[in-house]
Amino acid sequence: MKSICVYCGSSDSIHADYKLAGREMGRVLAENGIRLIYGGGKTGIMGAVADGTMEAGGEVIGVIVESMNTPALAHMGLTRLEVTPTIHERKARMYELADGYIALPGGYGTFDELFETLTWAQIGVHGKPIGLLNTRSYFDPLWTMVLHAEQEGFLFSEHRKMLCMANTPGDLLESMRNNQPSPDAVKRWMRQGE
Repeated sequence: MKSICVYCGSSDSIHADYKLAGREMGRVLAENGIRLIYGGGKTGIMGAVADGTMEAGGEVIGVIVESMNTPALAHMGLTRLEVTPTIHERKARMYELADGYIALPGGYGTFDELFETLTWAQIGVHGKPIGLLNTRSYFDPLWTMVLHAEQEGFLFSEHRKMLCMANTPGDLLESMRNNQPSPDAVKRWMRQGE
């Protein structure tokens, strides 16, 4: 993995541990020679992960939508900041630039990006690794829901296994590097009618 797209929250009204974890994630990416691709913001975990990457000498590409490209929101100290007209083009560009995806704690936008990326993997659009950094056990309820969906027959185990989760950035990167998607994962849900 040469580039990882990080999805995360931009709110500043969060526990300090979340920003510290974002900064640490950025540092670990840089130390592993991995370019950060992210939403281009300077606030919340978004700003922390970008700052952590740059402080450790890493490369950061932000992709921000035109309406959010303001002095209050956009990070102006990046390696490169790309501006897209729409949120759909922004997501497509981040997807295109990345070899893997990590979600840190966030809200609706983070969930949207995470599940879209998982859905694309499920239907075979990509085979790139996807991970969750579980700071302060933030993703425990989501993981419980994923397991429940599998138990109820809405997910197959191959699809659940596409998603890695760890409590530290180093452990998460290792898990993602070792996570090989099943060659049958894409075909599994299509065989339902057989």
